[in-house]
Amino acid sequence: MQARYRFILAVLVLGALVTGPFLLTSLLVWMEMKEPQRLLVKELIVPHLPLGTLLTALGFGLGLFVVRTLFRQYVQGLLKMGEHLRLMLGANRNFRVTAADGPPEVQQVARAINDLAQQRDELMNDVETQIARAKASVEEEKNRLAALMSELAQAVVVCNLDGRILLYNNRARLEFHALAQGPTSVASGALIGLGRSIFSILDKSRIAHAEEAIRQRLARGLAANVANFVTTTRNGQFLRVQMVPVMAAGEGQGTERSMSGYVLTVENITRSLEQEQSRNLGLMELTEGNRSALGNVRAAVETLADYPDMDAREREGFIRVISEEVGRMSRRLDASAQRFADAIKTRWPLEDVSAEDLVSAARRRIGELFKLPSKVEAAEENLWIKADSFSLIFAICFLAGRLADHYEIRELRFRILTEGQLAYLDLIWAGHAMSSETFYSWELESMQVGQENSPMSLREVLDRHGGEIWYQREKAAHRAYFRFVLPVAQAVQESLEPLPGSEQGRPEYYDFDLFNFQDTAVDLDRNLMEMAYTVFDTETTGLEPASGDEIIQIGAVRIVNGRLLRQERFDQLVDPGRPLRPEGIPIHGITEEMVRGQPTIDVVLPAFHAFCSETVLVAHNAAFDMRFLQLKEERTGLKFVQPVLDTLLLSAVIHPNQESHKLDVIAERLGIQIVGRHNALGDAYATGEVFLKMLPLLAEKGIHTLRQALEASQKTYFARVKY
Repeated sequence: MQARYRFILAVLVLGALVTGPFLLTSLLVWMEMKEPQRLLVKELIVPHLPLGTLLTALGFGLGLFVVRTLFRQYVQGLLKMGEHLRLMLGANRNFRVTAADGPPEVQQVARAINDLAQQRDELMNDVETQIARAKASVEEEKNRLAALMSELAQAVVVCNLDGRILLYNNRARLEFHALAQGPTSVASGALIGLGRSIFSILDKSRIAHAEEAIRQRLARGLAANVANFVTTTRNGQFLRVQMVPVMAAGEGQGTERSMSGYVLTVENITRSLEQEQSRNLGLMELTEGNRSALGNVRAAVETLADYPDMDAREREGFIRVISEEVGRMSRRLDASAQRFADAIKTRWPLEDVSAEDLVSAARRRIGELFKLPSKVEAAEENLWIKADSFSLIFAICFLAGRLADHYEIRELRFRILTEGQLAYLDLIWAGHAMSSETFYSWELESMQVGQENSPMSLREVLDRHGGEIWYQREKAAHRAYFRFVLPVAQAVQESLEPLPGSEQGRPEYYDFDLFNFQDTAVDLDRNLMEMAYTVFDTETTGLEPASGDEIIQIGAVRIVNGRLLRQERFDQLVDPGRPLRPEGIPIHGITEEMVRGQPTIDVVLPAFHAFCSETVLVAHNAAFDMRFLQLKEERTGLKFVQPVLDTLLLSAVIHPNQESHKLDVIAERLGIQIVGRHNALGDAYATGEVFLKMLPLLAEKGIHTLRQALEASQKTYFARVKY
């Protein structure tokens, strides 16, 4: 029986004890009296009946107060203590019962509980230390593998046999993020992530065919168990993919071994194919365009040869035809060479380099070699260039050394600019000007920096980059500079800021337990620990979705295999198309300037819908956030049909005797520190951590499946709240 029902029963019993004996005695005496006695009793009792009723009510009220006080101190106090014990046993080991609450007997129990908890923590810390030592070696090997994979220049993805991603490196994340970009900066295509299907990115039939080819080679005992294929993405990009099998552990050798997954190395070859097509087009234009001109020249030459006695006027006409056709051929050749120079020229393999990092390295080396101070005068942020960083830094140091030796410059300044697809890297100095002949001689001689020699010249380094170098003067400022003209990197670069509260020392791009993780479909009868979740939160212009308030930010993070994957996040501001409420700006910190020009909800919602596909949605006070999404269903044609779990309702299920179920209070109760409160992504992180702490507490209450969690949530009082 629930506590409140027991309290109601106690009140009824109290009422019966206060009034029952008196009423029963009065009834028995009344029945034994004769009529004259009854009339006499009426005359004596009825005038004093209000006073008796008042005294009875006061007695009942006093008894009710005593019962309620005892109930709150002992029954509810012990129930809260029981919930606190569950917290100490599972979600928050550092939680302690407040010994100052309740009567002395309950306080003694609380102190004894805290002492037992302290002893248990000491024992568990000792056990965990021993377990950590035993696992350290294995964990180090896993982290080392993941760290090495993350630094590879090629995109690498590891999948199980169902195509579920269980490892990917940083290059793969950047490559596929670029492929998923829509017309705005919002990712609207297939996304990469742990537990997601690789088939949403790569053609399933191609992968299945490559897997079958590898199985056949394994069955025949061949050593070269590698398959290669080329596929296209939804937005028309060409990818070259190599598949290598991952063999099941603990099995035999040769034909007895079987695959447990595969490693995919992915390379985007779209640009190289476009360059090859451009090269072929250039050759075709040169061939077809000059064919008729060559025919005319040949006919004119043959005519001149066949008729040596031709009239001078006619001869001049044929010579003019030859001259005009040769001129046309020359102009066509120059135009084609200029148009297709980038595709025709064979270049040294270049890497994507941060211009800021390259200049920092050059400045550091110039300071070490020549004791020459240097500064960065201007630099565009997040500029990446295509470069062979070693040879380019060597060339910069070569010029700095020559300037220091020949012109005794006191300081060197750097300037980084862009214009279209070209980057300008300027080396600026003040002082004497130099002649063009001197610069030309420096450009062609072999370079030497300190004791190091290079067989290449400055011109050869620039040719390797497909770039140029110019010498220019700023007469008004009495300065001169060398300008390196370099290609801007085409690959998408993305900086990775450290996330609040992220795990230290462990990359989040892998989970080898997913080898045995098969179906991620939303099944109501699956265990809660086996499902994938999208934890999300929204910031809005106000609290009334039905009255026109709009979403201004959506933040979300994924949970897979019991892990909060902080790197697999969705964070997007939204232009609401209406003014923000001034009273809300101090809470969420989002201003009019921040949302102006951002994508609208029509663009953001499809991207978020793709991000949370095949997952269960989790939010705190989810009815509020879901109402905003539901009001956009007709406008966007998208419905969020997956189940939704609400941490507010789950908290009421786990801790029905606690007074508050606000996110801050729950987080404090579970020992979670919230960073970035009232920011959609920060609240999503906090809600995700709260939800993971709740799973073992739900299991203790017999709630193991998604269906059970949903049914228990709907029975709580807070489930009645509507927006």
